[in-house]
Amino acid sequence: MRLRAAFAAIALLGTVAACGGGGDESADGPVTLRMTTWSANEAHVKLFNDIAAEYKQTHPDVTVQFDALPVDTYTTTVTTQIAGGNAPDLAWILEGAAPDFVSSGALVPLDDSIENPSELAPAATALWRQDGKLIAYPFSTSPFGVFVNTDLLAKAGQKLPAGAEWTWDNAIAVATATAAKTGKQGLVPRDFDYKDWTNLAPIFDGWGAQAWSDDGKTCGFDQQPMVDAMTFIHQAIFTKKAIPGPGVAADFFAGESAMTITQISRASLLKDAKFKWDLVPLPAGPKGKYSVIGQGGVGVLKQGKHADAAKEFLKFFTNDANSAKLAQFFPPPRTPQLTADTLAKSNPLLSADQLQTVVIDGISAGVVKPSHANSAQIGQAVRSALDPMWKADADVPTVLKGVCGAIQPLLVK
Repeated sequence: MRLRAAFAAIALLGTVAACGGGGDESADGPVTLRMTTWSANEAHVKLFNDIAAEYKQTHPDVTVQFDALPVDTYTTTVTTQIAGGNAPDLAWILEGAAPDFVSSGALVPLDDSIENPSELAPAATALWRQDGKLIAYPFSTSPFGVFVNTDLLAKAGQKLPAGAEWTWDNAIAVATATAAKTGKQGLVPRDFDYKDWTNLAPIFDGWGAQAWSDDGKTCGFDQQPMVDAMTFIHQAIFTKKAIPGPGVAADFFAGESAMTITQISRASLLKDAKFKWDLVPLPAGPKGKYSVIGQGGVGVLKQGKHADAAKEFLKFFTNDANSAKLAQFFPPPRTPQLTADTLAKSNPLLSADQLQTVVIDGISAGVVKPSHANSAQIGQAVRSALDPMWKADADVPTVLKGVCGAIQPLLVK
């Protein structure tokens, strides 16, 4: 409820700003812009700082500070800052919170703040528009893939299934066998950790399962596709021991698991890897091949102290040249840059084939992770209602009915 109240306050603040209550204190004198992010990854931070330093060469009075916040509480922290009168100048926005931010009135429309806007792919910007206006810039449109420790598989006498054999059944079988024979873990859905259930979407979408209907009004957890998918996940955890159970930590990038589900932004963690690895698309599910996309947008806050200066920096941060640099970690929404050859130039650890099959093909056919207005409250309700499922003797269909009981009233508000 506190977060819901915060968004209500944001909507009010946005209205006040639109009526003249906001402003830009950057007309004269030095300006320090604060941009909240959810990544403290060393390579990401270096790139952001390099872009900011280049900007400062032509804008000596502007300093940009990147404020990395914990991802688990990112949206709550940013909305609390805004409602408390301490809004950042710019903020990255998770796709799950996009409907709230885009509709809240807290962000400055960006149509006049983006270089070559005609290059932006319509599918990439759909979540970030309202009434035809671009409210936030989707700097990252990144499909999920599976990183594989091929050395660990070989040690266990396993091979990575290819072609039509790359299915969820076979992926879990390989993960189970590898874990059993090596003492390592099998398949890690990265950033799930039995907290962020949306990071299971790269699995359950393979069954055609949806958290809620396309119009967002009807719960989908108790529908058969989700029951089948969650039953599969539960068995992979507790029966087949393919996925680490609750309380078990395993870092693929440190060589502690056979596979992990994540995005190419994590590839930089393999720069000094002491094992051979591969990147492949998500396995086919009962509904066939599919792709799931995570998105991140960046917006300018109306209640930030320097909205005009923030828009100018955003234009530089997202221009063609910097979009190409950011593509090393975050696939851009600019169609001329969405080619395997182009992305390969900024992603030296990944081959053109990997980028084509995971990123380019994934974007063309992918669906975005679950998002909904009032996302934080709904997400927390789902997480709490799913807690009973993370036990070996859980009754999966009953638990999922409980999820719908918890969130259905929230979906129709």
